Amino acid sequence: KMRGLEGNFQAQPRVFGHDALAISASTTQIANTEDRGVCLYIGTGGNVTVKMEGGTEVTFYNVPDGHFLPILVTHVTAVSSGAANILAIY
Repeated sequence: KMRGLEGNFQAQPRVFGHDALAISASTTQIANTEDRGVCLYIGTGGNVTVKMEGGTEVTFYNVPDGHFLPILVTHVTAVSSGAANILAIY
């Protein structure tokens, strides 16, 4: 059973976002990621440091403009090299 999924309808993992929130780098946890992380859309590329859903902190280098990161994160802790316009996709 996948984390956070229940019942027949929820038995199928959701693979598309249903909401988005503009975020910036912070040590504060991204809203509503207590149970499940979010994937990211990077509008303006650069380096993005995140805390993964599992707790590991990692830096993604040279993320291109307009790129989706298909990862589950709870924090965006730092950005550099111009990274900006980041959306958390729920």
